[in-house]
Amino acid sequence: MSSKSAAPQIIWQNGRFGQTSRRDNWWLEPLLVFLGLGAFLVYANWAAFQGNHYTFGPYISPFYSPELWGPSEHAWVHIEPGTKPWFFPSFIPFSPAFLILWIPGLFRLTCYYYRGAYYKSFWADPVACAVGEPRTSYLGEKFLPLVAQNFHRYFLRLSYIVWFFLLVDAIESFWYQGHFYLGVGSIILSVNVVLIAGYVFGCHAFRHLVGGSIDQPSRYPVRHKLYNCVSCLNSRHKKFAWASLCSVGLSDVYVRLCSMGILHDWRLF
Repeated sequence: MSSKSAAPQIIWQNGRFGQTSRRDNWWLEPLLVFLGLGAFLVYANWAAFQGNHYTFGPYISPFYSPELWGPSEHAWVHIEPGTKPWFFPSFIPFSPAFLILWIPGLFRLTCYYYRGAYYKSFWADPVACAVGEPRTSYLGEKFLPLVAQNFHRYFLRLSYIVWFFLLVDAIESFWYQGHFYLGVGSIILSVNVVLIAGYVFGCHAFRHLVGGSIDQPSRYPVRHKLYNCVSCLNSRHKKFAWASLCSVGLSDVYVRLCSMGILHDWRLF
């Protein structure tokens, strides 16, 4: 008989919803995530439905960029205020944000970090480790709606296109009416682009794309270095996810308040 004792096995059996033997404040993080994401979703939907006050001078809100069809000077195709593109359903209120906001929205919705965050906070699936769930079965991500998570890699590629236009917006915010322009809004939009870059270029799917699919990274020096760089961003993916979310909201708030005349954009140069 072996003198070594078998390692104890801890088996958690799902009990009533919220039932647990944990003594720490396990509910705090899910609650904060619920409040944070919930507040952003409410504001983002409200801002998208407004359809106005999303530009000011050289600035355009990231919720509306690129403005494919719209009444502002930033629009690719200019339409008169109150009108809609010919292809847009007549029974749905039109906002230029509807044509573009679905890309970053679905990218974040299917993001590996946000997936775990709202599974816990909104669906209680599970609400926390070793805490009872409100369900007794789990079908996995093979059926709707969770099967849609597999499209994350495609929303990633579309998000890089949107990020490129946000970069262009940030650059153009330093030039207005033929002169160099440095305002508080220019800084806010530039910081927003940097934080979003840290988020999208640190994505798990992008990490796999640049080097995670090869067995011997050392045989591909360029991809190996790029993989290490993305891995560095990926280790801070949660921080960039929240920081970029806050910066997107702040950018829209700032542009909106300036457009409404509530704030005055302080020009530094």
